[in-house]
Amino acid sequence: MEQKHSERWYATALRVGLELVAWICLPIALWHHSIPLAIGVDVLLIGAPALFQTPGDKPGTVIPVPGWVTILMVLVELAAADIAAQLLFPTWAATVVTLLVIACCTTELPRWNRLLGR
Repeated sequence: MEQKHSERWYATALRVGLELVAWICLPIALWHHSIPLAIGVDVLLIGAPALFQTPGDKPGTVIPVPGWVTILMVLVELAAADIAAQLLFPTWAATVVTLLVIACCTTELPRWNRLLGR
């Protein structure tokens, strides 16, 4: 199925970059507390968006969900990236990640409006 609406490249790049921060850094931050929790967080952060998708948002929907669920999953990913940065990075780098999360929320607005049917 062809994607009906394309995103701006920078919106996709920003979201994917922050997802990578969440996927890599949050398990590292949690590892010394609980190895199963660190693994579980990664399974959740990577697995949920891979399985649950809003039809028409991306090609190859596995389990269809409404747009608000996709938006919620993106917000969880962004929060995970910010939390991981606060736990692992020096203050200046964590601040940069926080600013990137805010920027990402702004660049995601057109997609989120589309997902909500506006």
